[in-house]
Amino acid sequence: MRAIRKYFQKYWKYKIQQTKEELNTMKIGNDIYYVGVNDHQVDLFEGQYVVPNGMSYNSYVILDEKIAVMDTVDANFTHEWLDNIQKVLGDRKPDYLIVQHMEPDHSANIENFVKAYPEATVVANTKTFAMMKNFFPKMDLAGRKLEVKDGESLTLGKHVLTFVFAPMVHWPEVMVTYDSTDKVLFAADGFGKFGALDREEPWDDEARRYFIGIVGKYGLQVQKLLKVAGTLDIRKICSLHGPVLTENLGHYIEKYDIWSSYRPEEEGVVVAYTSVYGNTKKAAELLAAKLKEKGCRITKQRLRLIDIILQYECSSCKEIFYRALEEDDKLGVATVYRMVNLLEEIGAISRKNMYKVAYSENCMMENACTIELDDGSIHHLSAKKWNSVIRAGLKSCGYLADQKVTNVTIKPCECAEQVC
Repeated sequence: MRAIRKYFQKYWKYKIQQTKEELNTMKIGNDIYYVGVNDHQVDLFEGQYVVPNGMSYNSYVILDEKIAVMDTVDANFTHEWLDNIQKVLGDRKPDYLIVQHMEPDHSANIENFVKAYPEATVVANTKTFAMMKNFFPKMDLAGRKLEVKDGESLTLGKHVLTFVFAPMVHWPEVMVTYDSTDKVLFAADGFGKFGALDREEPWDDEARRYFIGIVGKYGLQVQKLLKVAGTLDIRKICSLHGPVLTENLGHYIEKYDIWSSYRPEEEGVVVAYTSVYGNTKKAAELLAAKLKEKGCRITKQRLRLIDIILQYECSSCKEIFYRALEEDDKLGVATVYRMVNLLEEIGAISRKNMYKVAYSENCMMENACTIELDDGSIHHLSAKKWNSVIRAGLKSCGYLADQKVTNVTIKPCECAEQVC
């Protein structure tokens, strides 16, 4: 039994090692190979993000008449990464190291690569080379650097690589690379996710968490990059973290579009509050319960209306509508009335019914004011007449001398007397 156990232990150790080697040198295109590494030593990525399934630091090799290596990996995996490259290259030597991103988990081994392959040329942009000098002050790249500009291309043979600058996605020097032959976008940290490649898990959740933590505040810059990507025929996306994306690319691009434009993936309501004594908490919980009872769906338009109601002292639904119309010309007035009625119905707001009354003596509005007397008679006053009544009343009470009335606001009685 002991001999059998030892045999299976040895067998599974071999199988695990074989699987690891296969993962670390995957073929992902006609001439493109994955040579990255998995990190299961890290428990907090960048010292703050919990990564129970580890991380991957991705690097790629493009085999052609000229050979290009795309980025390096974390400093803890130097030998494993160089071994992966060697397995793919065999007796050949790389011609280029393309550096898209200088964050240490991707740039730590630039100097080691240069030492291992002294005839290779380092390809990067101006900002990247400036950062490289600070990162590796003793590294000499004289005669071994190729500085590229935004939109420039590098021909390896049949593969043509075009460099697209993507500053602040999520560092200032970042660029992505498009291979027009195999239709591959090497996306730097874009479309990355937490998790090592030898752990299977859905992309969305860990990619969302990665985006929010790493790239989230640079939504505008991501949007600009997505516009450029929209002009390219992309069949594969190779990120520096996470799996190579090969199918249903529209799903991943749509997610990035939603996240970077700060739109909700699903319609819903977030009730945010702080509560020192617990009373605000009770009110927030009551509001949440009422909204649930009503099956309230909060759309972008309704969220905009809530913002306007909270921000401005609007006198009517119509004023809310006109303010909202400035931001969204597709908004309908019925949406305003429905939203206000719903919020009032669940007790989230108490409609003030405060009306700004026409007061200018130059105003030509008819029926600006309606007065009902206890004998049932009704009098409709024009704006001019209303203005004169207000002025006469204020003067007789000693409130008005030579001033002009600038605004009149009427608030209905809120007492309990129905005959009031």
